[in-house]
Amino acid sequence: MTFRTSHLLAAFPLGILSALAFEPVGLWPLMPLAFAALAMLVSRCGSMGKALLTGWLFGAGQFVLGLNWIATAFTYQAAMPGWLGWVAVVLLSLYLAVYPALATGLAWRFGQRSPIALVLALAGGWALAEWLRATMFTGFAWNPVGVTLLDTFWLGSATVIGTYGLSMLVVLLGGAIFLVFAKARRSAAILATLLLGLGLLAFATRTAPQVAAGKSIRVVQPNIGQEDKWREGLEEEAFRRLTSLSVLKPGARPTLLLWPEVAVPVAFQIEGPPPPRRTAGLPPARRAGQVLRPSSDLLVTGAFSLVVDGQANLVGSTNSVMPITADGRILGRYDKAHLVPYGEYLPMRPLLSAIGLSQLAPGVGDTLSGPGPRNLALPGWGTMGLQICYEIIFSGQVVDPNNRPDFLFNPSNDAWFGSWGPPQHLAQARLRAAEEGLPVIRSTPTGISAVIDANGAVSASLPWRTAGAIDAELPLAKPPTLFSRIGNPLPLGLAFLLLLLAVGMDARGRYRQHI
Repeated sequence: MTFRTSHLLAAFPLGILSALAFEPVGLWPLMPLAFAALAMLVSRCGSMGKALLTGWLFGAGQFVLGLNWIATAFTYQAAMPGWLGWVAVVLLSLYLAVYPALATGLAWRFGQRSPIALVLALAGGWALAEWLRATMFTGFAWNPVGVTLLDTFWLGSATVIGTYGLSMLVVLLGGAIFLVFAKARRSAAILATLLLGLGLLAFATRTAPQVAAGKSIRVVQPNIGQEDKWREGLEEEAFRRLTSLSVLKPGARPTLLLWPEVAVPVAFQIEGPPPPRRTAGLPPARRAGQVLRPSSDLLVTGAFSLVVDGQANLVGSTNSVMPITADGRILGRYDKAHLVPYGEYLPMRPLLSAIGLSQLAPGVGDTLSGPGPRNLALPGWGTMGLQICYEIIFSGQVVDPNNRPDFLFNPSNDAWFGSWGPPQHLAQARLRAAEEGLPVIRSTPTGISAVIDANGAVSASLPWRTAGAIDAELPLAKPPTLFSRIGNPLPLGLAFLLLLLAVGMDARGRYRQHI
C-alpha cells in the first residue's frame, strides 16, 4: 500500500469529524469510525515522519473543533481582542496534537508487518498519550476519547479500567473495523467478540443506583452570566437571585443547599494581619446563612477568600468551598488545588501583563493553590469530597486516597465556556462518578447543574442558561470500585501490555522475514 499526499490531507478533516462524537453533538459511533480510518492512513505511511505527521494533523483537527469553547473566554476580556481567542485555540491544539502523534508513531513502528499489531500499538499508545497529556506541564485532560462511551454499555467498564481504559476500547473498536478492510477478518472477529463480551459483562454487573432516604439536597443555578459576574453592584443581585431560589417551605425536611463556584463576588474570609476592618452590614457568610432554617439546614457555597501580608498588601486569593450554618459559622474550607494557567493565574505576570495579557477568568489577583483532594464533614449529610470546576476532569485525582467521601461536590463556573464547554464538562464529571462509584453533584451559575448517581447517570439536571433549582435526595455511593482502589496504574499497565504484544508480533514478523 502506498502513501499519497491526499492521505495526509485527510487526517485533519478526519480529526474534525471525530470531534463530533464529543458533546454537545454526541455522535459517539463517529469516534471508532474515525480511528478505523486513522489506522488505515497510518498503515499506508512510508516513514516514521509521515506517521507522526498524520497523527499530529488528526489531533489538531480534533482539538480545534472540540476545544472551540476556549475562544469564548477571550470575549469577556476587555484587555484582549476577541480574535485572539481563536489564535489561542489553534496554538493550544497544535501543541496538544503532539500526543496523538506519539500514538500513531508507535502504531507505525510496530505495525508495519501486522495489522493487528498496528491496532494494539495504536490503542495502547493512545491511552498512554492521553495520560501524558493529563500530567505534563500541569496537564490538560479535557475530552479523552473514552468519554464518548458514556451512554453505551461499556461505561460500566470504567469501574475497573477507568477513563484511559475506555479510550483503549474506543481505539480497539475502530481497530476491529480497520482489520476487516485490512483483510484480517479472523482477527477482527476475535477482537469484536472480546469487546462485545466486555460490554455485556459490564452491563450485566451494573447495580441499580440508590438514594439516602431523608437526606434532601437543593442545587441552585442562578443564571448569572460571565458578562455580569464581576460588574459593580452584582453582589446584591447575586444574593437576591441565590436566596430567592433557596427559600425552603416551613416544615420541610432538613436540606443541604448547594451554590455554585464563587457564587457571590465578595470575599467570605480575609487571612493575614492586620485583622480586617469590619464593613457596614452583615458579613457575607452571615448573610448567606440567613436563607437557612436554624438547626436543620446547611449551605455549601463556592466562595473566595483574600490573603494579605503583614503590611495589608494583597498576596492573592483562594477559590474555595465553604459549608455555612444558619448563624453564619464557616465549618471548614477547601481551596482549589489544580489551577488553570492563564485562567486563574498569569504565569510570568510582570512580562505578560506588560504586553496587555490578563487572566481569562477575572478575579482578585492570582489564585493561590490548595493542598489537593480533601474532604469536609457535613453534620447530617456525611463526608463531602470537593473538586472545583475543571479539577473534576483529572482521572484518578479527585478523591482523597486515605478518606473516601460519601459524595463529590463539583461547583463550577461554566459561564465563560461557550455552548460546547458545559456539556463536555458535565460528561467528564459523569466519568468520574462511574470510575469512583461516587455520586457527583454539580452547581454552576449558568448550567449545566446536575445530580449524577454513582453509575455516572444524570438523575436530574437544569438546562444551560436557565435559572432554577434541583430538589432531590442525595444519591448513595457504591462500594469502592477496583479503579478507586488501584487507580490509573491498572489501565496504564494494560496499555503497556498491548504495546508489548505489538512489539512481540513485530519481532516475530522480522524473524520470519529473515529465515
